[in-house]
Amino acid sequence: MEELVKALTIGLANGLIIALIAIGYTLVYGILELINFAHADVFMLGTAFTYFFLEAIVVGLGVPTSSLTALLLIFAALPLIMVFTATINASIERVAYRPLRNAPRLAPLISAIGMSFVLQNLGLVILGPSQKAVEPVLPKTDLAFFPSGTAWFGVDEIMVVAITIPLLLVLRWFVGSTRQGKAMRATAQDREASGLMGIDVNRTISLTFLIAGALAGAAGLVVALYYGQTWFQFGFQFGLLSFTAAVLGGIGNLTGATLGGLVIGMIGAMSDRFLEAKWTSVLVFSILILVLVFRPTGILSEKVSERA
Repeated sequence: MEELVKALTIGLANGLIIALIAIGYTLVYGILELINFAHADVFMLGTAFTYFFLEAIVVGLGVPTSSLTALLLIFAALPLIMVFTATINASIERVAYRPLRNAPRLAPLISAIGMSFVLQNLGLVILGPSQKAVEPVLPKTDLAFFPSGTAWFGVDEIMVVAITIPLLLVLRWFVGSTRQGKAMRATAQDREASGLMGIDVNRTISLTFLIAGALAGAAGLVVALYYGQTWFQFGFQFGLLSFTAAVLGGIGNLTGATLGGLVIGMIGAMSDRFLEAKWTSVLVFSILILVLVFRPTGILSEKVSERA
């Protein structure tokens, strides 16, 4: 029982992280029908920014690790990291995607792959080829125990939930209830008609990339703190799982991306704990193939009103 609850806790944390990244994929696909392969590498730069920020305050300023001051400073830096990655993502759209808006669909796809390689190599230059340990700022206190003394819920899982769930809820409210969110949904449904109705399509698409990039930055901070490391290959590692989550849930659907992330997080945690880690990828992608064989559009693709 203890092992099961611990696996569920880890699965929830991993699933929320994957969902946060997957929503960035599904936002852009919903409005442009483009797989933004560079999105995962923007997330990787978010982990790198978190690493350098912590190095600056812990090593440069001498703030003690696992202290309240360090914890408050890193959470105060969350908006800065989100602005940083949002700016990068919007710049990618302006430079690499907008000039190809009316080109054959293969052209922007190749451009997205190229931008992914550019950002991945940028990460290699600034981080180096090996993994970097992130300064620990989260207390190592466990908040709940079984009668046997086994801890199953820690501060790191609390941090993941406290950051990701509010962001997901705010995004749902923004897309569903605000004027600009309605413009995003209208542009996703029919770009040409939206333009004729007075919607600034270019501004709406840029805003979508800004939001997706901001979510990638938040996910970067969460991953850097939760896993305690950053690596230039994190874009590929987490991007593959997040893209799979978006496809599994029904790409273009916000709820589907969240559900897909939670499903993959739970499957991975159960496999790691009760089977072996080497079987996790096999299990995840086998389930993905089965879902796509019997439901090619994903689990929740029919809810088109929730697309962004």
